[in-house]
Amino acid sequence: MKKTLLDYLDVIQELPQKDKYDRQEILINEFLIEKDEDIEIYYAPHNEYRNPHAKIFIIGITPGFQQMSTAIATARKGVELNLPSEQIQYECKVAGRFSGVIRKNIIQMLDELELPYYLGIKSTSELFSKEDNLLHTVSLIPYSVFINKKNYSGHTPKLLKCSLLKKYIYENFIEEYRSLINKEDILLIPLGRAVEEVLIQLEEEGLISKNQILLGFPHPSGANVNRIIQFQENKLMMMDYLRKRNWIVKKNI
Repeated sequence: MKKTLLDYLDVIQELPQKDKYDRQEILINEFLIEKDEDIEIYYAPHNEYRNPHAKIFIIGITPGFQQMSTAIATARKGVELNLPSEQIQYECKVAGRFSGVIRKNIIQMLDELELPYYLGIKSTSELFSKEDNLLHTVSLIPYSVFINKKNYSGHTPKLLKCSLLKKYIYENFIEEYRSLINKEDILLIPLGRAVEEVLIQLEEEGLISKNQILLGFPHPSGANVNRIIQFQENKLMMMDYLRKRNWIVKKNI
């Protein structure tokens, strides 16, 4: 059963109000959802708001610690202001979705692929601001996963080889994908090879529609030292895919 903000309001309210938290403040038993040997899964509140009308679906692996910290800090402020839970969930999404250098790199690469042209916007940055009605962001695993207390990268263990993690794909991600309106027309952008492999498997199983995946998009983390090389190697292939795609969203810029 999926955990939501309502399950953790009391815990969040007990936290000091601040912009960022240290690991010892939020990697606590009260937020621990599951544990199996060196794998730990902790609650993070920024994957609860859904945009069913989205046309662009950017998919990560799992919220990293910084995203978790940002989202919980946002939720704590919302609780202090006595905001409705639905608004807190939206604010957590806005604050936490691929924040920092990851968002910057996503915007830069998608701008270079000329994605804004097909959406009728000036820059991919608008998807994270005034045009976020076109965007939905999600993680294959909606909560933060740590291996030996470090951010999970999607490779060790592989997502589809670990039963603990794999169940979140089939129980949460697929359910969220199916909740979207006109899901067959949505562009799926996997952040990195680990997510891409999962989407290809889901496509082969008939769980997502054919020809929806932007293949070859590198993980945008600043720690991915091969990001620029991978992007340049796959750039023409990705641009060709976007050109041939049957776009249904286009506005006058």
